Amino acid sequence: MSSTPACPKCHSTLSYSDGFQFVCPECAHEWPLEGAATDAAADASAATERVWRDANGNVLANGDSVTVIKDLKIKGSSSVVKVGTKVKNIRLVDGDHDIDCKIDGVGAMQLKSEFVRKST
Repeated sequence: MSSTPACPKCHSTLSYSDGFQFVCPECAHEWPLEGAATDAAADASAATERVWRDANGNVLANGDSVTVIKDLKIKGSSSVVKVGTKVKNIRLVDGDHDIDCKIDGVGAMQLKSEFVRKST
């Protein structure tokens, strides 16, 4: 009996080799024969680390200050967040909108990172 590695997705021991790849019959996951252990470790670390970037491609972090690059309409209001509005102390979150913040004169807001640029 040949020794095949366990499935990196569901950890099943029933995996088998099929040509140039391993196949798991339980979850239908497929991975290459060569570098199976290193690829699984790299995929796991890449999935846990998310990087947020502004409109210019700069990496954002919690506590950064950003500047709005486009007039943004506020839902349910006739107000607008104007171009050039500086937002301090942002908080990065997962979801539809990437940034939670408070804007002076407007209040708590959620922004998308594609409409801001990092400022100093």
